[in-house]
Amino acid sequence: MANASAAETLPAEGPPHASAGQAQRSARAALMVGALGVVFGDIGTSPLYSIQTVFEDQSHAVHPVRPEIFGVISLVFWTITIVVSVKYVIFIMRADDRGEGGIMALTSILRHSRIARTRLITALVLLGVLGAALFYGDSTITPAISVLSAMEGLKVAAPGVSSAVVPLTAVVLAALFALQRFGTHVVGRLFGPIMLIWFAALALFGGSEVIRHPSVLQALSPTWGARFFLEHGVVAYLALAAVVLAVTGAEALYADMGHFGRAPIRRAWFLIVFPALTLDYLAQGAVILRSPKDISNPFYLLLPSWAQLPMVFLATVATVIASQAVISGTYSVTQQAVQLGFLPRLTIRHTSAREIGQIYVPAINAILFVIVLAIVFAFGSSSGLAAAYGVAVTGTFVLTTVLFLSIARLFWHTRRALVTAGGGVLLTVDIAFFTSNLTKVIHGGWLPLAVAACAYTIFTTWNRGREIVTENRHRLEGSLQDFVEEITAHDYSINHVPGVAVFLNPRLESTPLALRANIEHNHAIHDTVLIVSVAVERVAHIPDTQRVRLGQRHLYSGATGDPLAATAEQIIPLSLHYGFRDRTDVPAALRRAVAEGQIPGSPDIEHATYFLSKVTINRTSAPGMAGWRKRIFLALARNAADPAEYFHLPDGQTVITSGRIGI
Repeated sequence: MANASAAETLPAEGPPHASAGQAQRSARAALMVGALGVVFGDIGTSPLYSIQTVFEDQSHAVHPVRPEIFGVISLVFWTITIVVSVKYVIFIMRADDRGEGGIMALTSILRHSRIARTRLITALVLLGVLGAALFYGDSTITPAISVLSAMEGLKVAAPGVSSAVVPLTAVVLAALFALQRFGTHVVGRLFGPIMLIWFAALALFGGSEVIRHPSVLQALSPTWGARFFLEHGVVAYLALAAVVLAVTGAEALYADMGHFGRAPIRRAWFLIVFPALTLDYLAQGAVILRSPKDISNPFYLLLPSWAQLPMVFLATVATVIASQAVISGTYSVTQQAVQLGFLPRLTIRHTSAREIGQIYVPAINAILFVIVLAIVFAFGSSSGLAAAYGVAVTGTFVLTTVLFLSIARLFWHTRRALVTAGGGVLLTVDIAFFTSNLTKVIHGGWLPLAVAACAYTIFTTWNRGREIVTENRHRLEGSLQDFVEEITAHDYSINHVPGVAVFLNPRLESTPLALRANIEHNHAIHDTVLIVSVAVERVAHIPDTQRVRLGQRHLYSGATGDPLAATAEQIIPLSLHYGFRDRTDVPAALRRAVAEGQIPGSPDIEHATYFLSKVTINRTSAPGMAGWRKRIFLALARNAADPAEYFHLPDGQTVITSGRIGI
């Protein structure tokens, strides 16, 4: 009764606070469930094939006997603990670029640094770009092996339809990639509850098997893994190439951090995912221990017969979700590559009003789908794909660790001894996995490496070509201040056209090529010239009152010839700032700015003419890039997003002028 009385005497504002707290808890729970549906699919479905691959791979001949079974399970458990729990979830997720994760986020931190050691930073940035390229290689394998491994459960539950495994896999993948357009927040809401059921099933069936055979809990001791290495050195080392399949979703987990945030991912991992995976791996070890012939598919054979077919269905859905982890991670890496200047402007659709990381990239979605489908038909089985899996992702592990340690030392000023000790442990583990996977290169591992090589070539080619074009364009445009002085001095030969001209330009300090061309060829300039630069900030929305920022206004001579006269015309540089969810409608922003008196002189924006400088890039014999790289750059430039559509310029009032820049 005392508690009831206390509750009755709460102040009037108590219930709203309680309601707000409940709403916050509900929001956190929703993010956790959403993270299960997007972030943990890849690593969460690794039990389907990782243990099976260790024992079936004849290249290292691990035998289904007690010491080796316990050794393998111990290696899997401690690999998950060190690589995922310690390295990624506890440490590396601390390093984010304004909420975004992934190796490109680490690269962004380094690239925007002001550290004087430029050669070191340049080398680290290139390592980051290489890591991102390797992630692309991994993202082509994961959807294929994940869905194939689930559909192959039909061979156990319904052997008569085994021939339909590959066609059904293609259908499932087509549906998955078609679903991407609705955004990861929708995908998370759809997939999150299913993954919650998936992890509950892993824990339930795995836990019941462990209860029946509790001796398998001994495998959690690191001594079994150490003993396995001491007694079977080369075999154990080669087995790492299959053991690493248990953590192949770790890099995608980090890359997807921007979709849901650090805290929900950490809570979901430690409260749900890690315990469920541990129980299932222990259970698979117990199954092989009591029946060595069950190495053919220990995941499905630990289930009672009545549960096998339903589990095939659930696993199929779960592996579709597993593919989601790397697909959404690839979107994040692509967006970061565009922002860093390693890819041209692509159409990127933000699918959430709150989270910047929830995006959809149509071009990447289409390319990824074609490659994944080709891989499914080319390899035809998860065991065939297992030989191709692991090389790219372990290479990314190594590079991510190197970049993280560099940031910890250079930016966070972590003690050298601590960085050396921690880095020594993490890099030893990463390098061991990477080198053991090199044996796979001739058996299919070349495929993700080839994809990575193509991605790296595109990244570095676009970045270098963009630098050359920017330098040449800046030289061609010249200083805006010099341009104003020039047209003032030669005003007698220039016709002044009534009205407003809006020139969109990346820089406010230089002269738009369209403006310069108008003077040189038409000998005309408008009474009011607005030079507009557009910037998209990393927040959802920018208030209209903060949209416009004026630069230094320039006056040039009008009818009186006096640049300070009241009739003098003006050039007004200004920048428009948008949030990632704002519609980049330049005419609407300018109309509002004039109505609110933010632009001097109240120009008539309604009837303004918009000028875009379309730069035609010509391949020349000038040094700086190889000829074949120049051809790649030109192909990428031709397929960049249309700026007139992006800025929502009116067709009838838009003039596009051409300029030529050599590369």
